[in-house]
Amino acid sequence: MAEILIEGGRRLQGTVRVSGAKNAVLPILAASLLASRGVSAIEEVPSLLDVEHMIQTISAIGARVQREGTTLRVDATQLSSVEPPHDLVRRMRASFVVAGPLLARFGEAVVALPGGCNIGPRPVDLHMKGFEAMGARVTLENGCVHLQAPPGGLHGARIYLDIASVGATQNIMMAACLANGQTIIENAAKEPENVDLANYLNAMGARVRGAGTDTIRIDGVPELNGAVHSVIPDRIEAGTFLIAGAVLGEGVYVENAVSEHLTSLVAKLTEAGATLEDDVRGIRVWPIEQRRLRAIDVKTHYYPAYPTDLQAQMVAALTTATGTSMMTETVFENRFMHIAELQRMGAEIHIEGRTAVIEGVEALSGAQVTATDLRAGAALVIAGLMADGQTMVQGVHHIDRGYDDLVGKFQSLGAAIRRLES
Repeated sequence: MAEILIEGGRRLQGTVRVSGAKNAVLPILAASLLASRGVSAIEEVPSLLDVEHMIQTISAIGARVQREGTTLRVDATQLSSVEPPHDLVRRMRASFVVAGPLLARFGEAVVALPGGCNIGPRPVDLHMKGFEAMGARVTLENGCVHLQAPPGGLHGARIYLDIASVGATQNIMMAACLANGQTIIENAAKEPENVDLANYLNAMGARVRGAGTDTIRIDGVPELNGAVHSVIPDRIEAGTFLIAGAVLGEGVYVENAVSEHLTSLVAKLTEAGATLEDDVRGIRVWPIEQRRLRAIDVKTHYYPAYPTDLQAQMVAALTTATGTSMMTETVFENRFMHIAELQRMGAEIHIEGRTAVIEGVEALSGAQVTATDLRAGAALVIAGLMADGQTMVQGVHHIDRGYDDLVGKFQSLGAAIRRLES
């Protein structure tokens, strides 16, 4: 098992380049299953465990996938099954988005209930509600969702999502591309990754309008073809480096960061005293002159509000802020597990319901800590870089799920950090 060893206290300086967005690549790979003709070329694909799991999932049902650097070529013209291996789907929640494409193209699918990070319940009832509205028969047997389209295929429908679920929006949008007639998704998730998925679908020949707003309209077409598409930069990776630069930097330029995708984070870091400037290529961040951020209050919510995927990293940064900060988590109920690990490093944090109250301390102390999920791992790396002394981060496989060479990128900024393989 790998570990990350950090000697804290070094300032960060230089340029770091953000990779393609994990949360865009995964549904785009699933959408490739809709192509009955041609080969797709998906560019700017990061090297991540989650991406490899998705490649394994679609390959297991007959898709042919070749990697050429950061480009994946996907040929899904000859799929052999509508039932991806249960163990692969259960390993990663995002795998469930293969359900919509398989159902739409073949009229049936058998997909295991998904797994992923243990950060709270994330049911797929909204996905199934959407499929049922389009005429599918949905049953649950032995931990698997069985989907059957009506004779003649899925039909368009008006679907209101009780919660602006990213995954449900993606699954329904993909299924609707081959449905008969028009589908309207109301209270749709607005995340940039969903816009990127819609752009890819349209490049394949779909007719999707309104992605990025709360109402998406999809006019079904008879078939889709392979397409060339370049994935957007990962806003969560960008945000992770911006937070680290705000608390530790001497001028950090995050290349490929898109300010329009990070409006809430930029506002909060500015409120905390950091200085950020954006241009057409990225965002540069400088720390506050006093070297300690100011205390702020943050509340996570659905995009475009502050993202839950940057909650843990911001909590780590606020552990040494002047004053008392509050972080309220409204998206997932079990996403404060990193706090116990930060407390091992000297952080003064207590939890009141769904709010973490953070009393800023002068400094953190290095310790042996364990990542409990993907974003918690990034938070502990930031905390280790901030701390006095040596920090050892375990549970690195969580970090590998969503960060492409996090250690190497921090090394390029001057951090004393290295990966140990055992």
